[in-house]
Amino acid sequence: MSWTRDSLIAAARNAASSAYAPYSNFHVGAALGFADGSVVTGANVENASYGLTLCAETVAVGKALSEEWRGKLEAVAVIGGKAGAVGQGDPVTPCGRCRQMLNEVAALGGSDPLVLCVGEQSVTELPLSALLPHAFGPASLD
Repeated sequence: MSWTRDSLIAAARNAASSAYAPYSNFHVGAALGFADGSVVTGANVENASYGLTLCAETVAVGKALSEEWRGKLEAVAVIGGKAGAVGQGDPVTPCGRCRQMLNEVAALGGSDPLVLCVGEQSVTELPLSALLPHAFGPASLD
């Protein structure tokens, strides 16, 4: 089975519906699209001690790595918004921590995935390297 740009965005939107966001009420969903056609999703998980909150992209990366997805990461879709209004407003971009987490997965497959930042009126499409130039990754440790 293969994913498309639209199906990846739909998977991210669907994942956002599972967010646990009782403090911010801001639901985020992420979907990782791999070269083999697989899609791994995640939603943000908040915590009362805010520093322990997990972003949707981090949840998806953790899920992918723990399920042994080590293939080429080709694209990532990210969408967010208040409960009941996910996808409305400006495009949502991955935070710095999430960019670094995505870079780790991308490095495993030697890819520079396209990041789809979904908003109400547009989808901003950028390669991960544009969002995280001069990234620190596994090759930096050689």
